[in-house]
Amino acid sequence: MQAVIRCANKEDLNGLREFLTRANLGCEGLSEETVEFFLLLEDEDGAIKGTLGMEVFAECGLLRSLVVSPGQAEKDIFLLITQMMQLAKEKGLRSLFLATNKGVALPFFELLGFEKVARDQLPEEMYSLEHIRHVFNVDNSLFLKFSL
Repeated sequence: MQAVIRCANKEDLNGLREFLTRANLGCEGLSEETVEFFLLLEDEDGAIKGTLGMEVFAECGLLRSLVVSPGQAEKDIFLLITQMMQLAKEKGLRSLFLATNKGVALPFFELLGFEKVARDQLPEEMYSLEHIRHVFNVDNSLFLKFSL
């Protein structure tokens, strides 16, 4: 099976929302204007098998909604993240951030070049993002930064 990663478009919006909802993730901030900041991992039949989004602010991006279907290879997660790094560069961003409460993910992201940052080192603009406000209320939240 050959998986394909591509940028989402307006026609993908409903399918992407359904995929995220099935994964128990919120769709706030996902709109016709922001869908182009989501990558889709699809199988040869065009079914969504994974996604990764980015919420843009200032010259930064916040990674969000990383979801893959059960059975997807770890390399697919790696490809989604590296393709998002490329998209962020193409959009002229300087940094990527991510938030997680899963400490087991830390070594994986550090291998990709992300560095742990303290909450008080986050850009001020990040505090206004609806998605990040939910993260601030989760215990054990970790924040990571990748400089482009």
